[in-house]
Amino acid sequence: MAEDIPVTETPFLLIERDGPVVIATLNRPDVRNAIAETAHSDEIADFCAQMTRDGSVRAIVLTGAGSAFCAGGNVKHMLEKKGMFEGSPQTLRNAYRTGIQRIPAALYELEVPVIAAVNGPAIGAGLDLACMCDVRIASSSALFAESFVKLGIVPGDGGAWLLPRIIGMARATLMTLTGDTIDAAKALDYGLVGEVVPPQDVLPRALAVAASIAANPGHATRLAKRLLREGQDMKLAPLLELSAAYQAIAHHTYDHEEAVAAFLEKRPPAFQDR
Repeated sequence: MAEDIPVTETPFLLIERDGPVVIATLNRPDVRNAIAETAHSDEIADFCAQMTRDGSVRAIVLTGAGSAFCAGGNVKHMLEKKGMFEGSPQTLRNAYRTGIQRIPAALYELEVPVIAAVNGPAIGAGLDLACMCDVRIASSSALFAESFVKLGIVPGDGGAWLLPRIIGMARATLMTLTGDTIDAAKALDYGLVGEVVPPQDVLPRALAVAASIAANPGHATRLAKRLLREGQDMKLAPLLELSAAYQAIAHHTYDHEEAVAAFLEKRPPAFQDR
């Protein structure tokens, strides 16, 4: 990446920008990027809101600092009943709803395409976080586990909804009820990840995919992602209606007209995100 990319360091997310591509790095390698505080969930949700507002962002890469992508929750805090895990059952229920569950809600509503560069273990909430992304590219050293039952708990952040939609109910049930870990090769076989690359190539490959997405008009990729999201829960007829509405909007954008003109004139397009 270019040396002049502005860098903003926050307690949990390290955010960099290279043109229309944003790289967000979970930045707590000392705890394997575990989501250990409500503030971490707030930060991710706020980041998604910022990306939604910025129409010039066309793709996001999410990865982890150090050797892990995300190790899930803080197990020591679970034992000590502190932080995210303190209080009565009612308090905990509300803490989940107003804390970590903000992440799947925010990422699901985010229309900017998100590529997960899974550089290492994605365990528990870390696996679910990867599942919230649109594309997953894994290091050959990555590991994956829906490991909640190993700790006597259940997926509390939407994993029971996300995982079956990606790998099917049979495999999701196996992973969820055993809590067992699978390697990158099996994750590829399951369809959990789209590609497996050598460890040193995982971020460059994710950035290359992001650049390929970002080469297209941002309004088109955002609307296309929304159609894919809505299509998971809609019948064909209402999806066709939504598609017609989105298509009508797209036809009346500057970047659509520029894309068509550039195609006919055999030149690179110059999009203006409008």
